[in-house]
Amino acid sequence: MSRAYEAVFFDMDGTFVNTEPHWLAAETELMAEFGHAWTIDDQRFCLGGPLSKVGKYMWELAHHEHSPEWFHDELVARTIQHFSQRIEFMPGAHELFLALKGEGVPVALVTASPASLMNATLAVMDPPFFDVVISGDDVKVTKPDPEAYLLAAERLGVDITKSVVLEDSLTGIASAHAAGAHVFAIPHMVEVKEVPRQNILSTLSSVTPEDLERFFLDQNVESIN
Repeated sequence: MSRAYEAVFFDMDGTFVNTEPHWLAAETELMAEFGHAWTIDDQRFCLGGPLSKVGKYMWELAHHEHSPEWFHDELVARTIQHFSQRIEFMPGAHELFLALKGEGVPVALVTASPASLMNATLAVMDPPFFDVVISGDDVKVTKPDPEAYLLAAERLGVDITKSVVLEDSLTGIASAHAAGAHVFAIPHMVEVKEVPRQNILSTLSSVTPEDLERFFLDQNVESIN
């Protein structure tokens, strides 16, 4: 079935899969070793990365022990260990993905996480999933820069301005808007303002390809959740 939009792009952490609990566990245990009790405000500040910002933030909380790069690498290594546990899909994300694939809509995964984390996540799923996958290692500048979404669109052979992006973090939402995409924002722990070419949802549960098309054709569509 032909749709008005050319492709759909999923963010990974917190949008397609529920990896945030694993990130939180790794962040909490790492910073506890430096005498810092990781708080919800810490997690909110780091949500969506980029990981270079997270590493620098942890380094500052640790009173400049080691280096920002050390904290970056240590956090990635510990999070990968947590990923060996079961990773669940975010509500409605898998169902929407399958519906899109069933209609032949090109679907990409675009994450600011490094390839090691992306691959660790994909390894616990049943491949193949996405037509194109882009990690933070594939670009010179990661989110909130638009490069990742522009690269994914180029590899899919689609027009990003005629495509839909699903994102949960302010960093990712900014990246998608900068690329020129239509955005479905599914925020948690952050407040997202209403702006053109964006619809704010509480969840992807019950969202269908038809809903995406309705939004794409009418930027003023009311929330479907």
